[in-house]
Amino acid sequence: MSIDPQAAGRPRSRNLRALRQLFRFLRPYRLRVTAAAAALLIAAGSVLAIGQGLRLVVDLGFMADSEAMLNRTLALMLAMVTVLAVASALRFYLVSWIGERVAADLRRTVFDHVLSLEPAFFEVNGVGEIQSRITTDTSVLQTILGSSFSVAVRNVLLLAGAVAMLFITSPALTGLVTTGMPLVLAPIILFGRRVRRLSRSSQDRVADVGSYAGEALQGIRTVQAFGHEPVDRARFAGHVDAAFATAVARIRQRAWLTGMVMILVFAAVGVVLWQGGHAVLAGQMSAGELSAFVFYAVLAAGAVGAISEVAGDVLRAAGAAERLFELLDAEPTVQAPRCPATLATPVSGSLTVEGVRFAYPSRPELPALRDVDLVVEPGERLALVGPSGSGKSTLLGLVLRFYDPQAGRLCLDGVDLRALDPRELRRHIGLVAQEPVLFTGDAWSNLRYGRPEASDADVRRAAEAAHCGEFLARLPRGFATPLGPGGVQLSGGERQRIAIARAILRDPALLLLDEATSSLDAESEQRVQEALGRLMAVRTTIVIAHRLATVTAADRIAVLDRGRLVALGPHRELLRDSELYARLAALQLTDPGTAQGTDTAEPAHRASR
Repeated sequence: MSIDPQAAGRPRSRNLRALRQLFRFLRPYRLRVTAAAAALLIAAGSVLAIGQGLRLVVDLGFMADSEAMLNRTLALMLAMVTVLAVASALRFYLVSWIGERVAADLRRTVFDHVLSLEPAFFEVNGVGEIQSRITTDTSVLQTILGSSFSVAVRNVLLLAGAVAMLFITSPALTGLVTTGMPLVLAPIILFGRRVRRLSRSSQDRVADVGSYAGEALQGIRTVQAFGHEPVDRARFAGHVDAAFATAVARIRQRAWLTGMVMILVFAAVGVVLWQGGHAVLAGQMSAGELSAFVFYAVLAAGAVGAISEVAGDVLRAAGAAERLFELLDAEPTVQAPRCPATLATPVSGSLTVEGVRFAYPSRPELPALRDVDLVVEPGERLALVGPSGSGKSTLLGLVLRFYDPQAGRLCLDGVDLRALDPRELRRHIGLVAQEPVLFTGDAWSNLRYGRPEASDADVRRAAEAAHCGEFLARLPRGFATPLGPGGVQLSGGERQRIAIARAILRDPALLLLDEATSSLDAESEQRVQEALGRLMAVRTTIVIAHRLATVTAADRIAVLDRGRLVALGPHRELLRDSELYARLAALQLTDPGTAQGTDTAEPAHRASR
C-alpha cells in the first residue's frame, strides 16, 4: 500500500474528518479536557462581563458624578479582570499540556504502527517522507491542539456571546451589524479553501526537503568521494525553493484573508459608532450603553479576525492529520492469522520451499523467484550461489516473512509460515546481513539487540566467539563506548563481527547469513569462520556467499539463476554437472587468501578520536 501524495485536492470534508479522528487521542484525558473547557468558558464569560462593567462605570460612575459608585464599579471591574486572568492562565496550562500529550501519543502510535508494516511499504514510500510525517506533522498538530484550537473555540464563544449582548444592548444597531456579516464571511470561505489546499502542498514540499537531506547525509562518504557536493547543493536548493514558494503562496492567501476581514470588520464598527453616536445625541440610548455596545462590537470584530487567522492553522492541521492517519490506515500485507499456529519445542529448523513464485510489489512484472522447490534438513548448511539478481536475498526475505509469496508456500518444521505469527517465527531466526546495521548506543546495547535480557557474561562470550572482544576492549570505555550513529566509529569488518556476535547471542534454530564475511580480511575471516563453524554445527544454516571457503564448507549448494533453482548438490558434484556453478566458481568464488578485506584498513582505535 502506498500513501497518497495527491491528497491535497481532496474535498474539504474529508480533510476535516481527519481532525475529528484526533478525538480518540483526547478521550483518555477527558478530565483535563473538561477542566480546560470550564476554564475557557469562565474566561470567555469574564470578558463578556467586562462589557457590562464598563457600562456601569460610565453610567453610574462618570455620568452620575458619584465617587463612591465609581470606586465600587471599578472594584467590580478589577474582580472581573482577576477572574479572567486566573481562568486564562489555567486554560493555557491545561490546553498546552493536552497538546503536548496528544502529540507525544500520536508520534508513538504512528511509529508503533509503522514498525509493523512490511519492507514492501518502504519500497513504495520514502523513509524520509515517513519521518517527516512523524516529526513535522505531529508538531503542527501539537501547535493546533496546544494553542490555536483553544484560541478558535474561545473566539467562537466570544463572538456568540458578544452578538447576544449586542442584541440585548441595542437590537436596532445589532441589525445593522448582522447585515454586514455576509461581507465578512465570504472572504473567509473563499480564501480558507485556498489556504487548506496550499497547506497540504507546503507540508509535502517540506517532507521532500527532509527526505533529500537525509539521503545525502546518510551517504556523505559517497557524496564526497564522487565530488557530488555542488550537484547535491543545487538539487537541495531546488527542493528548498519549491517549499518556500509553496509556503509564500499559502502565506499570501492568509495575509489577504486577514487583511480583508480586519478592514471589513472595523469598517462595520465605524458605521456602528456613527449610528450609535447619533442615537446618544438624540437621547435614544445612554453613553454607557453605547460604550458597552462598542466594546461588544470590537470584541466581535476581534473574534472574527482571530477566527480568520486561526482558520488557516486549523486547515493546515487538517492536512497534517490526514497525512498521519494515512500512515495509521496503512494495513500490513504480512499479518499474523487470527489463530496462529505454534511450533513444536524445541524447533529443529527444517525448512521446506514448495513451488514458490514471488515478485516485489514495486516490480510486479519481474518475478524474483520462479517455481522454487527446496528442502533444508535440520542442522544442514545450505549455501545459496548465483549471479546478482538471481533471487538469493529474496529467498531469505521470504524465510523471514518480510513478504509472502504469490504462489507456493514455505514451511518451518512442517508449519506454513503464513500460519505463524511473524514475531514468533522471527524469534527462532538469526540474521547477519551483507551490510551490518548497528544502532546509536554502545556495544552492550547493540550486542543485546536480539536478546535484551542476556547477561553480561553471555554477551562477552558471544563477543569472544565472534572475535569482537579484543577490539572492543581497546575502546576508551570498552563495551560501554558509544559507537556513534550506525556504528560509524568502527570499521566495516568490526561492524560485521558485532552483527555476527549478535546472532550468536540470539542462539536461533535457523541462521541466515547474507554474505556475512564479505567485509573481513583473510585473517579475520578465518577466525570468524571458526566461530561460525561452531555456531552452525547445532543449527540449520542458509548462507549467501561469494567466498570459496564458505561455499565448500556447506553440506549442499543451491544454484539460482534468474529466480529459478537450476542446480543443487555438493561442491564437487556441481563443479562437474553445473556449467553455471563451474563458471561462478572460476570467476566469482574467490579464495580468501587472494582477496583482501577492509577490516585492517580502519582499526578500532578510531573510536577514541
